[in-house]
Amino acid sequence: MDEALLRSLTPRVLAVLVRRGADFAAAEDAVQDALVEAVRVWSADPPKDPKGWLVTVAWRRFLDAARADTARRRREDRADEEPAPGPVPSADDTLWLYFLCAHPSLTPSSAVALTLRAVGGLTTRQIAQAYLVPEATMAQRISRAKRTVSGVRFDRPGDVATVLRVLYLVFNEGYSGDVDLAAEAIRLTRQLAGVIDHPEVAGLLALMLLHHARRDARTAPDGSLVPLAEQDRSRWDTRSIAEGIGILQTALARDRLGEFQAQAAIAALHADALTAAETDWVQIVEWYDELVGLTDSPVARLNRAVAVGEADGPRAGLAALADLDPALPRYTAVAAYLHERAGDLAEAARLYTEAAFRAPNLAERDHLTRQAARLHTAGHG
Repeated sequence: MDEALLRSLTPRVLAVLVRRGADFAAAEDAVQDALVEAVRVWSADPPKDPKGWLVTVAWRRFLDAARADTARRRREDRADEEPAPGPVPSADDTLWLYFLCAHPSLTPSSAVALTLRAVGGLTTRQIAQAYLVPEATMAQRISRAKRTVSGVRFDRPGDVATVLRVLYLVFNEGYSGDVDLAAEAIRLTRQLAGVIDHPEVAGLLALMLLHHARRDARTAPDGSLVPLAEQDRSRWDTRSIAEGIGILQTALARDRLGEFQAQAAIAALHADALTAAETDWVQIVEWYDELVGLTDSPVARLNRAVAVGEADGPRAGLAALADLDPALPRYTAVAAYLHERAGDLAEAARLYTEAAFRAPNLAERDHLTRQAARLHTAGHG
């Protein structure tokens, strides 16, 4: 079973059903039923037209549910409109569906959560981690969003800013593990840049390209994480870096700075440095100041503390860190790094151990555990 194919087809099939009049919640349920059926039968008898197969099965599931629900009897008039078997047009409606999920009837945060779940393929837990909220809270938010859009006509697409936020979070989830998901976010952002002349669209595309350029150097052959400072920069994709920097420079020249352009500028400074030692940390701090001014994001402030620690010394970094909430994800890992830089090896080892316990995924946990073990060994050497 090709799980990557199923995931790539899911939003496209969902878009077809919504275009044909299914409300979002019912369409999503029907598509999920079709996916379950695909997993059951495709291994033995794979279809020649996977998308067409999924559309046909999902539409039938939707009609079955519509007929059974007395509150939706008006949908029975569409029973005779079932598409005939055969190839489905190859048009990609994914980006259109992103805009529809950013519906004006939803708050931006609910729209992002709904799109990540229904179109981006992320789990509720992954979305909750991205939003720094408990999983139960996010589950309730997604359920409310589905209820809100159920029965609503999708004739008023949402705004660009919400769609950009969704694409950014989908890319981040892919960048942290699933390369295909990151590549899909880049593909859709390229599409968006082709139809909308907006500096933040360009900024997001540049940011994605600059980060994705480092993907091959982020892990060792054994799958362990390789920190930025230790990465083999010869493995970075110089073509993507050059394209990202070019796109960013054009966007910045328009003098309409936004958060994605600021983040891309930081990524560009890392990409410009031939070695970690040559990184222009002073300028990176300045860009983080811009980013904090634009967003007041606690994550931006956390990353700024790291940059301050590199530019002005670890004690200055720890002072910047002291203003932040210790419950912030990766706060303890940053504190451990800065304490190690300051020579407080025992405290750094303790914090690395604590950070490993709190790590959001196995790769980070293993990396932090190795850091703690390394300092414990050094302390007993």
